[in-house]
Amino acid sequence: MNERVLITGASGFVGYHLVEAAVNAGLEVYAAVRPSSEVDHLKAFPIQYTQLDFSSVAALQQELEEKQYAYIVHAAGITKAKEAQEYNRVNAEYTRNLALAAVQAAIPLKKFVFISSLAALGPISYQEKSPITEESNARPVTNYGKSKLLAEQYLAEIRNLPLVVLRPTAVYGPREKDIFILFSTISKGLDPYIGKGKQRLSFVYVKDLAKAVMQALESGVTGTSYNISDGRSYDRYALADVTKRALRKRALRFHLPLGLVKGMATLSELFAGSKTPTLNREKISELIAENWNCSIARIQQDLHYTPEYDLEKGLTHTLQWYKANKWL
Repeated sequence: MNERVLITGASGFVGYHLVEAAVNAGLEVYAAVRPSSEVDHLKAFPIQYTQLDFSSVAALQQELEEKQYAYIVHAAGITKAKEAQEYNRVNAEYTRNLALAAVQAAIPLKKFVFISSLAALGPISYQEKSPITEESNARPVTNYGKSKLLAEQYLAEIRNLPLVVLRPTAVYGPREKDIFILFSTISKGLDPYIGKGKQRLSFVYVKDLAKAVMQALESGVTGTSYNISDGRSYDRYALADVTKRALRKRALRFHLPLGLVKGMATLSELFAGSKTPTLNREKISELIAENWNCSIARIQQDLHYTPEYDLEKGLTHTLQWYKANKWL
């Protein structure tokens, strides 16, 4: 596949693994990064760097024509923001700008893969017997999820865009920083939960997600959306149980009242200044949602996607990496 691919958000957690997978697939990789991005961890890869002005369709078009990309993987976005407006600007409007530039540019574009999120569809109730499918009614419960849905809606309106939308559920793996907080907490002997409600959760190991992106690039499929997980459903304690086994740690399991956690989130937002803390009121809506179980039947059928990692295998690899790299 010795062709040129643009990967946005390349310096991030998912971006790193996309770069690795694209290099391994024989693609000529251009990593789009911000001037402030830390890129030392990408130096082992034979890649080029570029910077994009997402606010300007004309500037983006010029960049695309200059580099003549055959593939675009748009993974850039924000997962934390103060206002819905900020989520929409970065996650939806910037995505639309890049896609508009892609169809207007004189380039040999074969595929535009957008990394959305299962949050764009939102969770379902615990009682639901059927998992979330691509046809499920979208009911996002956070501004983040709403911004990803808006991005999908914008993209659907752009004609002649060779689009594939991927909606991963909770992504974990080496270099991830948010779920890592839970691993760190468990390693210190604490296993906290919000409320006592039952939950069905889903996860995807980052290398399986990167593999799905490569399969999307190679496929003849366009104009389709796919939900991605490891194909399993887990109870709310599975992540901690596997982590404790892998770390050989005991941890005190306890449940915090929802009201208390909301109060803590409000305070942390107040004291965070211009930044958005990891525990915020937005995030709580996703953390306490009852059911994130999703079907992967469509992507298995269309792209022959077969996840290699269930939670046990994926977490074992992840925790080994965290320990080897002195995160834990």
